[in-house]
Amino acid sequence: MPSSTRRHFLAGLTTAAAATWTQKLHAAEDPKKDVIIGQGQHRYRVVKDWVAPDQGRHHPILNCHEMVRVRDGRLFMIGDHWDNQMLIYQQDGTILDSWGSVWPGGHGLTLADENGEEFLFVTDSGLWKSGSSGYRQTGRITKIDLAGREIFSISHPMSVGAYEPDMVFNPTEVAIGPSGDIYIADGYGSNYVLQYDALGRFIRRFGGKEGVPADQRLSSAHGIALDSRAGAGKETLIVTSRSDNCFRRFSLDGQFIETLSTPGAYVCRPVIAGDHLYAGVCWSKDAQGKMQRDASGFVVVLDTSGRVVAAPGAAAPQYDETGKLKPLQRQDNVFDHGHDVCVLENGDLIVCQWNALQTYPIKLEKLA
Repeated sequence: MPSSTRRHFLAGLTTAAAATWTQKLHAAEDPKKDVIIGQGQHRYRVVKDWVAPDQGRHHPILNCHEMVRVRDGRLFMIGDHWDNQMLIYQQDGTILDSWGSVWPGGHGLTLADENGEEFLFVTDSGLWKSGSSGYRQTGRITKIDLAGREIFSISHPMSVGAYEPDMVFNPTEVAIGPSGDIYIADGYGSNYVLQYDALGRFIRRFGGKEGVPADQRLSSAHGIALDSRAGAGKETLIVTSRSDNCFRRFSLDGQFIETLSTPGAYVCRPVIAGDHLYAGVCWSKDAQGKMQRDASGFVVVLDTSGRVVAAPGAAAPQYDETGKLKPLQRQDNVFDHGHDVCVLENGDLIVCQWNALQTYPIKLEKLA
């Protein structure tokens, strides 16, 4: 309807009628304004415009990979824009600052607390784009403070005898153990987990894709997290095996414990918050079991037993009579390749997306 026609039409209505008509018009213009997704205690209102569009002029992005919340409430996000890789947000979506040009393959971001001081571990996968071309080089891990000053870095494991020179190192994520040990998931490289001490001295490697039982292997070891929900002294590691649609649990010294299955969902890094594990889903499978490479993301939420209790953006999880989870099926057209989930103190979620037309993260407001 032309603007002049709309004005004349509204002028002929009573105030109440005009308000009602305007509300309906706005609802029609923005059909996703009040989209609700999720199940049970994990239902959310979708806020796609969490970051105001005009902020992109000063803080451009390419892919939004991972985000963490520091003690003062700020949100740090790593991406792979060629000269704008770290973005810092307020929780209302305002971008406070952005910087970084030394991690062209910026992929993983992990928060560490050392005696009350916070540090970030940035994982550069070594995979990056320049224009329409893509490049693969060796990745690295960098420890920085919150101002971006580098403390030290960890490069190719062949430098400490952990890899042969021809083994590829394209790491995707880091987890920090209770003693400060650094666990690196080589998810785009050789699929091992590499353990170093807090000073960057090599300890061991474990996992891998070849030469291990199929039900214990790591195939696209995309993410890793410390799970301390069982209490001090009982911590374990949860490692993504994305190609196998699952997470694998290991002891801190690399012994396999169990598999947490997410059939149909190509999950990214595990995020522990409260009693639950959250993860973005980059791709899913269709009803015929075929991988959907187009926009197909959602979020999964697992409880302490490893059971999927909710899948915002997908149909409700269903278990058969034997207790086996049926393949998860994308339902809502909300996400483009969910890559990470940042859980806020009030239970809201910020979902970072990969290959999502250079769009900023989406906020999910938790419903009471």
